[in-house]
Amino acid sequence: MTATTDGSTGAANLRAATASDPTESTIAADDLFAVARLAAERSVEHLLGRQDEQGWWKGDLATNVTMDAEDLLLRQFLGIQDPDTVKAAARFIRGEQLGDGTWNTFYEGPADLSATIEAYVALRLAGDRPDDPHMRRAAGWVRDQGGIAESRVFTRIWLALFGWWKWDDLPELPPELMFFPKWVPLNIYDFGCWARQTIVPLTIVSAMRPVRPAPFPLDELHTDPACPRPSKPAAFAASWDGVFQRLDKALHVYHRIAPRRLRRIAMNAAARWIIERQENDGCWGGIQPPAVYSVIALHLLGYDLDHPVMRAGLDSLDRFTVWREDGARMVEACQSPVWDTCLATIALADAGVSPDHPALVRAADWMLGEEIVRPGDWSVRKPGLAPGGWAFEFHNDNYPDIDDTAEVVLALRRVRHPDPARVEAAIERGVRWNLGMQSRNGAWGAFDADNTSPFPNRLPFCDFGEVIDPPSADVTGHVVEMLAVEGRANHPRTRRGIEWLLAEQEPNGAWFGRWGVNYIYGTGSVVPALVAAGLPAAHPSVRRAVDWLKSVQNDDGGWGEDLRSYREEKWIGHGSSTASQTAWALLALLSAGERESRSVERGVAWLAETQQADGSWDEPHFTGTGFPWDFSINYHLYRQVFPLTALGRYVYGDPFATATGIGAGTGKGA
Repeated sequence: MTATTDGSTGAANLRAATASDPTESTIAADDLFAVARLAAERSVEHLLGRQDEQGWWKGDLATNVTMDAEDLLLRQFLGIQDPDTVKAAARFIRGEQLGDGTWNTFYEGPADLSATIEAYVALRLAGDRPDDPHMRRAAGWVRDQGGIAESRVFTRIWLALFGWWKWDDLPELPPELMFFPKWVPLNIYDFGCWARQTIVPLTIVSAMRPVRPAPFPLDELHTDPACPRPSKPAAFAASWDGVFQRLDKALHVYHRIAPRRLRRIAMNAAARWIIERQENDGCWGGIQPPAVYSVIALHLLGYDLDHPVMRAGLDSLDRFTVWREDGARMVEACQSPVWDTCLATIALADAGVSPDHPALVRAADWMLGEEIVRPGDWSVRKPGLAPGGWAFEFHNDNYPDIDDTAEVVLALRRVRHPDPARVEAAIERGVRWNLGMQSRNGAWGAFDADNTSPFPNRLPFCDFGEVIDPPSADVTGHVVEMLAVEGRANHPRTRRGIEWLLAEQEPNGAWFGRWGVNYIYGTGSVVPALVAAGLPAAHPSVRRAVDWLKSVQNDDGGWGEDLRSYREEKWIGHGSSTASQTAWALLALLSAGERESRSVERGVAWLAETQQADGSWDEPHFTGTGFPWDFSINYHLYRQVFPLTALGRYVYGDPFATATGIGAGTGKGA
């Protein structure tokens, strides 16, 4: 099969033959194989063309307009507004507004109250008038939802900075938390690393309670401006909510009587903690929220904007921006070069690119240079463990993560590098570090071991998403797969991970996806790992997973799952077909020996049919997860790397099937 004159692969013509019965395709296997191979070749060309000359890949990381709104609020607070930046940010925020005047947090998702409030305030800072039609619609909807009083704590903190909300009406977060030893509940290391980095600077902000002059009132965002905070009944005293509500009241009393010297010492300890964790490029943790709040906290303690720490921090925030052709400016919450690069390397290698191809060697060189060989915050719980992991971002030496480390090892193992000893040493360090980061239950979290305290999520302050880092099936699956490829399938720690995964399987046969949406991601991560570790394709857990994936395949041949599956059971496994989620399902089915099945053939045909003329795929839907439901991500490179990996394995087979003895069916191009 050859490409048609319009640049398509011809898959659409093949699919037309099956339109009358999408479950019983008449496509000949040889024709589909040719289509898949051509699609893979075009995708390889596209992906190679996107590599940076230094060796890395990075796609845009889109989240929601709160990043952009809070950037403008930060500039207003610090007095560093720039007209061009304000105009560009406002253009982006307006472009994301829905027809009813609201803003959501993921594509085709429901309106979100906090996002709408923050976007509205940002546009007012940019000069939009409250009587403008788009602003009236937004304000009216906010009032219908209960007004500012019903928004999340973080939104009300931003408003409190300008007197639009009372600090007394916010949960208390005392800086004396810095004094809690690690064995005391609610010490800072009970929080996940992303929450920890955010909470420490916010303890300073909470203690100092700054208020800048408000440039305008926000009465139109209250249901009753005379009573902006309607009283609510307290939770039952014997319940956890009741206990923590009363603890918060006690902390408000303490705020008024806290010894000034003790509080100053606590804030200075928090400041030292913050400064010690600033990265070489000026950011904190490689993510936007800790950087924003750290800058505010240090400024409140007297650090002027020209101080090297502050200057570097502000400069790092500017690097988290994407300027679009229409003049709009989008703020990324994070950047993902290590993750994107290891996934791109795996995709290209699995699609037949030679292991010593210059692009793969450059990628390996760059990844090797990104290895973190010094202790970070993870060593508080694992003090005797030698370092050797990789982070997600360009700069984040304090917080390497287990998921990236596993995937980087899998990527490096696919490259024929001119210095194999260097590669082997890095892989050995990464494997050793991942093994050492196993939690007591046999599984792996993302950044820390045993970060499972039940208390942080119960704090009234913590309503902004997941604040702990318990083990997850997707991360554990990636680690188990990596260990199996490294010949450690029978290692006791690997076997414990497998046992945990088998026990975590849902009754329907799927696995929950913590860092991707959702059960399709979890299942697509776990099944290849179990098979790589030696479970036969006929194993009951594998068969249940296969049956579930087949049962949720869309009529068009693809797979999709809406983010609402995190809250509503009816969405589990259901949603518009996407390139990344279709690929995840195919990776699981291919590993389970389903290459000749109709489900796989239909999925491969869907990928080929929806490929664009330049070899890429479009995917407006969000398939990445920061916090399940609360913070969603569209990784713009997911739509490229995962479909290519799936097509490559369909055509060429699993690259490690022979070495590991898992031979779940090899492709014709092998």
